[in-house]
Amino acid sequence: MDNTYLPCLLALADGTLWPGRAFGAIGERTGEICFNTSITGYQEILTDPSYHGQIVVMSQPHIGNTGVNDEDDESQRAWLSGFVVRAASPITSNWRATKSLDDYLRERGVVAISEVDTRALVRHIRTVGAQNAALSSVDPQPDRLIALARSAPDMNGLDLAQEVTCNEAWQLAAVSWPLAARRQSPVANYHVVAYDFGIKHNILRLLSDHGCRVTIVPAQTSASDVLAMKPDGVFLSNGPGDPAAATYAIDNIKQLLGRVPIFGICLGHQLLGLALGGKTYKLKFGHRGGNQPVKNLDTQRVEISSHNHGFAVDADSLPQGVEVTHINLNDNCVEGLRAASLRAFSVQYHPEAAPGPHDARYLFREFVAMMEG
Repeated sequence: MDNTYLPCLLALADGTLWPGRAFGAIGERTGEICFNTSITGYQEILTDPSYHGQIVVMSQPHIGNTGVNDEDDESQRAWLSGFVVRAASPITSNWRATKSLDDYLRERGVVAISEVDTRALVRHIRTVGAQNAALSSVDPQPDRLIALARSAPDMNGLDLAQEVTCNEAWQLAAVSWPLAARRQSPVANYHVVAYDFGIKHNILRLLSDHGCRVTIVPAQTSASDVLAMKPDGVFLSNGPGDPAAATYAIDNIKQLLGRVPIFGICLGHQLLGLALGGKTYKLKFGHRGGNQPVKNLDTQRVEISSHNHGFAVDADSLPQGVEVTHINLNDNCVEGLRAASLRAFSVQYHPEAAPGPHDARYLFREFVAMMEG
């Protein structure tokens, strides 16, 4: 069905209405509205499990001109609830593209809206903060959609990691990004057990590229089962939802602390902070994009980094022996922490990027060095 001129409506819980035109799949969705400031990488954003339960607004006005391909997905499906853009490109022009963004969204059931004043919408979210929204191209009736948005579950208290994790443990075959420079694969010297709270493919690629044999396990896997696999290190992945709600993960990490080196990213960072005795809180509108400045307090250097998080670790809640290693230069929130005596460290941002810059890939080398030590 040609939905080029089909009306679509985005309604926020605060009663504001954002009309546009439908593209992608026809349907109706609810979720927390958020925005991403990345200029490129929409396919990776669409397939990042950390966006489960969210309607994503792209601040870059022109989306879709490079199409999609079979290699840039960061998981097996599109996880977000909805997609909002200013202009959806009708033309695909890239040598790697295998189909258009519109076809891709239809195949994956992603409800999307274009012709929205995304600049005004992003400014609105920054001003009033994150909130729930409803998106519909089947019955865009304003009052009904506002009520639907207000009835959607709040992100606070939601454990979404269980909804995106794998069903059973599996082994990663040695793999690298398809366009990476052809070279001899590193010897897999270290066995890493990776908790899948919504793990991205590029994290697995980089662990493999750094000489790790990786076993991916479901989010609720017990610490005793992980230790029985005799890992050299444990990785805590990114993922969606409120970290404080994933109590099973916090309890398991507590049991692993001091027994094996631990490296966490994003949700994994928040869960490590909670397991160490800290607290987390919800940010007003979160950090999402490929251009966030983070200061490394060890080197005093600034890294431009990729982000996708709506919660953060409270620095003042961290106990003695846990140090903050990175801070965000926009709002000074915690972007990295370390418990040296327990051989555990983590970062809030995404050193694997996909999309984003590669300034922080050294963290994978630090994890390997910790396992070596």
